[in-house]
Amino acid sequence: MTRPAVVEVLRAGALTTVQDLGRPGWAHLGVPRSGALDPAALRLANRLVGNPEHAAGLEVTLSGCTLRLTRATTVAVTGAEVTVRAGDRPGDTGRPLTVPAGTVLRIGPARRGVRSWLAVAGGIDVSPVLGSRATDTLSGLGPAPLRDGDRLPLGEPHGPPAPVDLTVCSAAESELHLMVGPGPREDWFTPTAFDRLFGTSYTVSPVSNRVGARLAGATLPRAVAGELPSEGIVLGAVQVPANGQPLIFLADHPTTGGYPVIGVVTDVTPLAQARPGTTVRFHGPQR
Repeated sequence: MTRPAVVEVLRAGALTTVQDLGRPGWAHLGVPRSGALDPAALRLANRLVGNPEHAAGLEVTLSGCTLRLTRATTVAVTGAEVTVRAGDRPGDTGRPLTVPAGTVLRIGPARRGVRSWLAVAGGIDVSPVLGSRATDTLSGLGPAPLRDGDRLPLGEPHGPPAPVDLTVCSAAESELHLMVGPGPREDWFTPTAFDRLFGTSYTVSPVSNRVGARLAGATLPRAVAGELPSEGIVLGAVQVPANGQPLIFLADHPTTGGYPVIGVVTDVTPLAQARPGTTVRFHGPQR
């Protein structure tokens, strides 16, 4: 009997998770979105190897990972600036790479940016949970973050690799400009809070992850004291905890929260590659 094709995890690195495009259709039942922090990067990787854009791949954080592929296949890495090696062969990010069975694939530490996305022809074929194969680090839905020795099943290839030599991945930036729309609790904050939010810069805190990007900078004073009952939280919500420092919720955000939301970032994708110390500036729709 032929053994099923798998990806063997030799070194999982700091945080490597299975990700697809998430669970957005279940929000009405209180299920978090999850999915790749940069959906466009995962879509690109999938197109490069001939997968449907929604196929599951791996999201590799900062320190890289090492894998063994048990069948001949095609892989592609997008996202952060990293060194890719397939056995003794060098590879490139943003380019399909055909490898023989038994190849050890090494994705090195990120030299610039934070996260890389790996697609393998056929996709990572773990069992879906609520319509998605994505790992959600907050709720625990989907497969657990990878550990050394894990074996991930591969699906059947869908089509040939893309006929391209190289694609250009978006570079990580040292300063991000994020547009913020109105939040449901604007009236809980003083005019000074909005002057500071739009008139000063913040930096990404080291205490950031797939749940949210915590920022350090000027505190945002409240006009209303007291407790706020828990209410719904959406992707990009800018919540202000008791310390007055804003927090931007990302893909693994909770479904409800008890601190006031001053605004909502319209596109959180740039935060996927934001290292601690990255400058963040906010602006409104009328910039």
